[in-house]
Amino acid sequence: MQHSILRGFAGVVALALFAPAGAKELPSAAPQAVGMSAERLARVDTLMQRYIAAGTIANAVTLVARHGKVVHYAAHGEFNTTAHTPMRRDALFRMASSSKPVIAVAVLTLVEEGLLHLNDPVSRFIPEFRGQKVAVPRGGAAEPPPLPPGAGAAGPRPEVDLVAASRDVTIRDLLTHTSGLMSGGLGQRVSTDIQRQPADTLASFIPRLGKAALDFQPGSRWSYSSGAGFDTLGRIIEIVSGKPLDVFLRERIFVPLDLRDITFVVPADQQARLVPMWRRSAGGQWEMNLAPPAFGSDVYFSGAGGLVASARDYARFEQMLLNGGQLDGQRVLAPRSVELMRRNHTGTLYRGFRGDDEGMGFGLGVEVTLDEARAPMRRSEGTANWFGAYGTISWNDPREGIVAVLMVQQSSQPLRADFANAVMQAITESAPPR
Repeated sequence: MQHSILRGFAGVVALALFAPAGAKELPSAAPQAVGMSAERLARVDTLMQRYIAAGTIANAVTLVARHGKVVHYAAHGEFNTTAHTPMRRDALFRMASSSKPVIAVAVLTLVEEGLLHLNDPVSRFIPEFRGQKVAVPRGGAAEPPPLPPGAGAAGPRPEVDLVAASRDVTIRDLLTHTSGLMSGGLGQRVSTDIQRQPADTLASFIPRLGKAALDFQPGSRWSYSSGAGFDTLGRIIEIVSGKPLDVFLRERIFVPLDLRDITFVVPADQQARLVPMWRRSAGGQWEMNLAPPAFGSDVYFSGAGGLVASARDYARFEQMLLNGGQLDGQRVLAPRSVELMRRNHTGTLYRGFRGDDEGMGFGLGVEVTLDEARAPMRRSEGTANWFGAYGTISWNDPREGIVAVLMVQQSSQPLRADFANAVMQAITESAPPR
């Protein structure tokens, strides 16, 4: 056990050596100094190696901090499985929907300034969203199951009637996925003529979404709007701030928090850090897979899924939220705004993607744990998290003072749950920080 503690302490000392000169880094600590076990934290490494050996993931970077101190930061597997190059901790990952909490924070900064309100209709900023219709089955027919997130319409066009929406879609609806905007239902199935083109910007495409039929009456259901909802929020941010989305995020969030790597477009001199996309071939070997064209666009900045980031940067973002909206003397949000973000805004509507999860709610851009005894993942009540289609997940746990980040590029729900368990079982003291 003594050897494990020394090994864990050596790992966190290496964090300081890894940091570029002048960088603002979360301080490091030996796990036992913040009430965690170095021996038990080593189970995170064992877990990752097990999933790599099983061929579920090709590589990963994991980071855990408690009470603002990094106690675990490790790279796992091979960065390039063909060249057998080792994984690097500063690797850049396509965040997919892990981008969404960043957009939620950006919206809340504008709410704090009084430039918009959660209950504002989207049509206040984008007139094309006024008077939307809701698609309902014609003649009492059964509604088909929802399309999976990110899918286009499949099968024959269903017969529907279009009825008036009971009210306009609001900012809150978009943040909580209760808008019915392109969330896999009948409205999306009959709005196949609304397609984004390669040259589109948020300014040219988002107004066209106002013509989409909604999947249900606004606020009546929870159904994941994988792209349209948060991209619409991105356009509203542009309109209200008068700045392109990438510029606003950089000025208001990334620069103040010293998030050096998070971006929509990876600079040419940093491309070597971007993790290749790998998939399993028919023969069971890893082979290179092309990323979707949505990633890396220098004209369409998708706040719904277009960000690229490092584990270091996303840990700093989560730490800002855990700290009540500030980090290293830079305040991005007021504490009450962060509390509002992690409140349950959806009542009993949210039951996870499968529709049968218990103990969970949905806040502003994040999933929240309401009852840890019933929740599908082992995290404290009040924890806020979200994840991406390629497997990334991060959360902040106010009760235990935990920030956890898992960066991968192959999605595995069991891995996300096992990682959460590995983090929680390493806590040995629930006392406040010394």
